[in-house]
Amino acid sequence: MRRPLDIVVTDVAKAQILSAEEWWRLNRPKAPGAIGEELERASSLIAAQPGVGSTARDADLAGVRRLHLARVRYDIYYRVNEDLERVEVLAFWHASRGRRPVL
Repeated sequence: MRRPLDIVVTDVAKAQILSAEEWWRLNRPKAPGAIGEELERASSLIAAQPGVGSTARDADLAGVRRLHLARVRYDIYYRVNEDLERVEVLAFWHASRGRRPVL
């Protein structure tokens, strides 16, 4: 069994996550930590099983995958860098936007 991969979050994805967390805390007072909780669960899953997400067919970058977080309705866009043994989180995008993030 191989060890879980490291997770690296790009600056763009970090900004998207911070924005989503801020909005969520202000607008979802019954579950203010839901974004963080879902990200923690998803990160553990992706690190252990990086192929879990579906292929993001409309991404310009090769190898991008998407994992939908149903509870908060956000998608994590990521790719696996086998050479560096890590997962790179590229975007954190709300499913209702009607378009995909620029990757």
